Amino acid sequence: MTHKKLSEITQRITERSRETRAAYLERIERMRSDGPARQRLSCGNLAHGFAGVLSPDKEALAEGEAPNLGVVSAYNEMLSAHQPYGTYLEPIKAAAHSIGMTAQFAGGVPAMCDGVTQGRDGMDLSLFSRDVIAMATAVALSHDMFDGAACLGICDKIVPGLMIGALSFGHLPVVFIPAGPMTTGLSNSEKVRVRQLFAEGKVGREELLEAESASYHSPGTCTFYGTANSNQMIMEIMGLQLPGSSFVNPGTPMRDALTAEAVRQLGRNTLAAGDYNPMADVVNEKAIVNGMVGLLASGGSTNHAIHIMAFARAAGVRVNWQDLSDLSDIIPLMCNIYPNGLADINRFQAVGGTGYLIRELRAEGLLHDDVKTIMGREKGLEPYTREPFLENGQLVWRDAPTESLDDAVLRSAKKPFSPVGGMRLLTGNLGRCVIKVSAVKPDYRKVRAPAVVFHTQDAMQEAFRNGELNKDFVAVVRFQGPKANGMPELHKLTPALGVLQDRGYKVALVTDGRMSGASGKIPAAIHLTPEALDGGPIALVRDGDLIELDAEAGTLNLLVDEQELNARTPIEADLSASHEGMGRELFAPMRRTVGLAEEGATIFEW
Repeated sequence: MTHKKLSEITQRITERSRETRAAYLERIERMRSDGPARQRLSCGNLAHGFAGVLSPDKEALAEGEAPNLGVVSAYNEMLSAHQPYGTYLEPIKAAAHSIGMTAQFAGGVPAMCDGVTQGRDGMDLSLFSRDVIAMATAVALSHDMFDGAACLGICDKIVPGLMIGALSFGHLPVVFIPAGPMTTGLSNSEKVRVRQLFAEGKVGREELLEAESASYHSPGTCTFYGTANSNQMIMEIMGLQLPGSSFVNPGTPMRDALTAEAVRQLGRNTLAAGDYNPMADVVNEKAIVNGMVGLLASGGSTNHAIHIMAFARAAGVRVNWQDLSDLSDIIPLMCNIYPNGLADINRFQAVGGTGYLIRELRAEGLLHDDVKTIMGREKGLEPYTREPFLENGQLVWRDAPTESLDDAVLRSAKKPFSPVGGMRLLTGNLGRCVIKVSAVKPDYRKVRAPAVVFHTQDAMQEAFRNGELNKDFVAVVRFQGPKANGMPELHKLTPALGVLQDRGYKVALVTDGRMSGASGKIPAAIHLTPEALDGGPIALVRDGDLIELDAEAGTLNLLVDEQELNARTPIEADLSASHEGMGRELFAPMRRTVGLAEEGATIFEW
């Protein structure tokens, strides 16, 4: 039986979304057709569509009735997670041929690595790249040659962007095909230790680079539980990729078998195959709630407090931070993966993985089981309680473990690490924001201290290096919202704040920027909205003002007399330096039109 509170939250989302969801479904219905999509094309259109294709696929596209599958890929060599996709096209075509279908590379989408751009000017493009990816996905599928789509993407903004773009083609069956995490390298505890030593000036750049290279060392997704791996968890629990396929290492027979099976399953979902299963039917209110449950139960990335809101709106579903926070009150935190703990995603996979997690949540009524996945409506989430194996080279699924093999990493829903999930809404006279509490020890979840205000993360780092921050304080880093500079991640603040907390100081961060999936042990009130450039109260904060952050109570307040606040003039900042160079001048229209963080920080109007 579904948990009462889960049903109530879902029902209010459904009621709130009634008009927008109906409008979305009506739009998608107009795009449906009774046969292969390419039959709508004129001879000239169609000839262009297969001119570059080799026989016998050319003849099949010209004359046949068989479905044609479009591949949209985020392959590049700048993301270790996406590097394996460079060899995926031919196996995808072979899998399509094995079921009497064809496949074409529809188009590529840009995919930037936040790890490369952290603290650099290019990071100002990161969040906006999601909406660029969405548009690029639409361009790729706009040829109307396809009866289904395979989306190849894993990391940060890429999967949400592919989601938004693919949802505009919700009449098509869509599967997401992951490539898996790199094998385990340097332990997370050692990586953190070296980073903090570097922040204190106790080791040099050579030692830091050696540690980082030993951690991020090969093709595959980074092994910490950041946005990339949170993406995979959410796609799987929403039923958009094969059960148990998220965290299988690249370059293995199992990975290859899963890729081929994903294509075959996509083929089975096409209209011609007789079990039509379009994306618009899979991604509904209940599936989106399931995605939020998976995020909370696993202690996933705070970036999804933005991304889920954005792709939900693309499907006509309106969710907000209150929904996420209320779900967090009933969803147990079952995982302890870095940055929440020290284990990596490979360890999580080995001790039970998604199959165990989903079965536990399902048994407690904490997931909607009456959903349609790429595996079919009548099965619900039951297939996702299994994990894949190879038997004599053939792919089979067996029941996931009935018990966690390491309760320091993965626990049952009845005996979790915490009875509540890892993310909370904070409200108060500074606005609305989110905080990831799963990685913050209880002793550090309430901070009352004077504000020290910065307009860039570099300014805060300089103050740290100069010894100006050896005290209790709340770092207020403002003018970091989407309208100001694209809402970059502020990862570079984590080591310095971690050092100060370890020295015994009470510290916290308040910002209208992002901290992403690597939000760690520091209490960080992030995505604050309205942002400073939008006239948010954060622009009224002055050095020395008392701020109280209480993650347990869900409050964030500036402890300044209301009359004095009303008399203050919002501080303005010269942002010109962050609007030019590294292509940032091209994104000025996006800065002008972007919406609120709680609404997905998107340029699209839904």
